[in-house]
Amino acid sequence: MKKETHISYEYFKNSSELNDIEKELFERAKDARENAYAPYSNFLVGCSVLLENGEIYSGNNQENAAFPSGLCAERTTLFWVAANFPEVKIKKIFVVGGPREFHEKNPPIPPCGACRQSLMEYETKQNENIDLYFSSMNEEVVKVHSIKDLLPFYFDSTFL
Repeated sequence: MKKETHISYEYFKNSSELNDIEKELFERAKDARENAYAPYSNFLVGCSVLLENGEIYSGNNQENAAFPSGLCAERTTLFWVAANFPEVKIKKIFVVGGPREFHEKNPPIPPCGACRQSLMEYETKQNENIDLYFSSMNEEVVKVHSIKDLLPFYFDSTFL
C-alpha cells in the first residue's frame, strides 16, 4: 500500500512578514544564538519557545570537547522548559542557526534528526500541534504547523 506524505509549510522572505509574537520569538532566538557555546563547530543556534501561558524562554547549543556530550539549542531549550513547566503546552518554537561567520547565502536551518524526534515527543505528549519556525541570520523563515511535517514517519509510545 502506497501512502503519500504532504508537507505543509509557509515561507517568509524576511522577518518583517512575521506577526508581532513571531518577530519577538525570532529576536529572542537570534539573541540566544549569540551566547551559544560552539568553539568546535563554530555553528551557532538559538531557540525560543512560546508557552500557552504567554511566557517565552530561550536557549542555545552547548558543545563539549567530548562531542557526543554537547546538546543542540532545541533540546537544551525544550528540556529546560519541560523540566520547569511540565504541564504547560508549547505553542510555538523558533530556531535561528548558522555558521558564526554569517553570509547571505545561508538557507533557513531546520532542526537535526535528534531534535525532530525530541520535539515530536512533546507534540505527542501534549496532543496538540506545535508551530515550528526555522531561519538563518538572513531572516528567511520557514514555518511548519506540526513537527509531523518535518518527521512524517516518527516513532512514539504507540510502538512500545
